[in-house]
Amino acid sequence: MAKNVLGTELTGCSDQPLTGYFRDGNCSTGEGDTGVHAVCAEVTEEFLTFSAARGNDLSTPHPEWHFPGLKPGDRWCLCAPRWQEAFQAGMAPAVVLSATHMLALEFCNLEDLRAHAVKE
Repeated sequence: MAKNVLGTELTGCSDQPLTGYFRDGNCSTGEGDTGVHAVCAEVTEEFLTFSAARGNDLSTPHPEWHFPGLKPGDRWCLCAPRWQEAFQAGMAPAVVLSATHMLALEFCNLEDLRAHAVKE
């Protein structure tokens, strides 16, 4: 059973849009996930603009990858290093702690994640 950053069972992040490295709605990570898609975030327009400026356009749909494109308010499993980069730039989106995989802690500080937590 996968654990979240709180040490409890990992909960789902989003089915609409369907997220996760394995496209199972969870921020599970494993072999092959070099980006460590472990942080369940509620994206904002500010973050989407920031990410696009860093070369990762998350707003544009890519049907060939089964990617609908994100809009503000969508929940998505972000790469932990990208969330940390956004945090350091003052652009970090809110985080769903119960749906954020414990491996995110290899890149992000728990207190920083807690400071950006959505109320669940």
